[in-house]
Amino acid sequence: MKKLFLLLPFCFFTFFQTACQDKVKIGESEKKLTINRQVAYFASGCFWCVEAIYESVKGVDEAVSGYSGGQTKNPSYEAVGFGQTGHAETVAVYYNPKVVSYEILVKVFFGSHDPTTLNRQGPDRGTQYRSVIFYQNETEKNIAIAYVKSLEAKHVFNAPTVTQIVPFKIFYQAEDYHQDYEKHHAENPYIQNVSIPRLRKFQQKFPELLKQNSH
Repeated sequence: MKKLFLLLPFCFFTFFQTACQDKVKIGESEKKLTINRQVAYFASGCFWCVEAIYESVKGVDEAVSGYSGGQTKNPSYEAVGFGQTGHAETVAVYYNPKVVSYEILVKVFFGSHDPTTLNRQGPDRGTQYRSVIFYQNETEKNIAIAYVKSLEAKHVFNAPTVTQIVPFKIFYQAEDYHQDYEKHHAENPYIQNVSIPRLRKFQQKFPELLKQNSH
């Protein structure tokens, strides 16, 4: 687990989201949406990694780290990290649908992590690191399901996908120090050994999706 990597000595060797919508509820606060600014929600392991990946994609305005999919209100990082809340580390992806489609965001999701590992992504283990697409309407749901079927039909992965495709309920923004963590903490061993390699692997795989300054 990433948290144990940061807190306990034994882990150091493992070096680990429609145009008709006006606002989206984020915990107890709201963020303004417009016809050119929509949001999609994805969980695929450590949100430090996922945030950096989506922020490198053309048409993505920002990616916000947080928690979703659980039962605890206003969860803390520590509680989520120890599997006490049912939440997954989740990223809210604010994007311009005129530049990047939801389908492309789903492509980024499946192209930047291993969706066949249950409750695990790389060195991080636990339900808080599970693979989830939180859909907000039938269109998003159908896009996600169709993409999984296409992956399986093409045998892209050597094992079945375990990604959950579930309705979005609520998103709690993570503590301020988690936002843009990879950008601000390049010296962190986890960032150096997990986040940056994961980001670079995605960028090398999909150069056509990247912002000009993200190559």
